[in-house]
Order: sequence, then structure tokens, then C-alpha cells
Amino acid sequence: MDERLEVIRKELFSAVIGDVLDVAGMTMQFLPPSITPLERGMVVVGRAMPVLEADCAGTELGYSGEHQPFGLMLTALDDLRHDEVYLCAGASPTYALWGALMTTRAKQLGAAGAVMDGFCRDTLEIAQLGFPVFSTGRYAQDQAVRGRVVDFRCTLRFRNGVVVRPGDIVFGDSDGVVVIPAEHEEAVIADALKKARSENLVRTALEGGMSVTQAFKQFGVM
Repeated sequence: MDERLEVIRKELFSAVIGDVLDVAGMTMQFLPPSITPLERGMVVVGRAMPVLEADCAGTELGYSGEHQPFGLMLTALDDLRHDEVYLCAGASPTYALWGALMTTRAKQLGAAGAVMDGFCRDTLEIAQLGFPVFSTGRYAQDQAVRGRVVDFRCTLRFRNGVVVRPGDIVFGDSDGVVVIPAEHEEAVIADALKKARSENLVRTALEGGMSVTQAFKQFGVM
């Protein structure tokens, strides 16, 4: 894991990152709130490898007549790199976008996790593998004849308007999934670390009996 990702994992959380992004004027950086971790306590941090899914019927490609279940999904999965997050959007909520065999391959490649604006399946096996997976829920219906990956390493726009580009930092915990644009990551991480450390001082002060009014006046965070 690169140094910045490791610092984020050790010291930051989604709320403080989101607060700093808001102050910087980047107010549309949280993915839809329905995207949650498969298991309580799961944390994902890595660089986005965006994947675009589209609904279809059947497995034949119209322009070529070839039989190609999943479209480019297998290619996209094999293209995952160390510390990357498979980040998928575009499908209707009628089939699963992620499963146990995909998890096995992603883990073997050293990927950081998978985040879906859609369902996952094989959840008991995924939990046993200990690989961070975030989704909108659990549903076993397969994508093979219902959807296919049509592009990857592309810019994605999620249904709530959030735009994610390849290489952006993705951070998810039990409170949400937030995206740090790569071109702003240095400043955002520095400010988030400063805020997180200040919040620790506030917590100590409150535990010592200080009022919230005085704590905010002294530390400037709450």
C-alpha cells in the first residue's frame, strides 16, 4: 500500500474526510448512502478502477454476434492492480454485480476492495475471505444474461451526481464511501489529518468537563 493510503487507513474516517472536502468546496463526494459494507467494521481504501455496467438481455453482442456473457467484466477484473478498488455503477437493481469468485481473483491480485452501486452475492464466502466489499445489498440473481460491463478505467457518474475518475482515492467505512479527487489528495489528506487530531483534543477536553461552547471556541472543530 502506498504511503498516503496507509496514513488514511490508520488515522482517518469518512466523516472527517467529508467535512474537509466540504470546506474545500467539494460538496458532492459521498457515494449514495445505500452503499454499505458487507460486514460491520469493514474498511476500504484504495485508488478507483471505475467499471461501467449496463443492462442487457441475453449474452450475444449485437455488432459481432459473439457469445460473451458479462461483456468486459472478466477483462476488467484481470486488469485490477495492487491497491485498486473495483468501483462499479450503471446497472439497474435487478442482479448481482459481485461474487465470491470475483473476490478470490481480486484478492489474489492485491486489490484493495470492491464497491458496487448494486448488489453482491455469495456473501458468506466473501465474508470468510475477509475482502472489503461494499454494496447496496445482497441478491443472488446473476448478471450473465441481464447485464454486462461495457467499459472500465472510465469516468463514472453515480446516480446521486458524484463523479469518480480513475486513480481517485476511495475510502469507505460503516458511515459511507467518500471519494477524494486525485488532483486534490495531498491538501485534503493534510487537512483531514489536522482535523482528526484536533478532534482527539476536543474529545479529551469534553471528557474533562469542558463545555462544547468553550471547546469549539478553543479548537474550532466539533
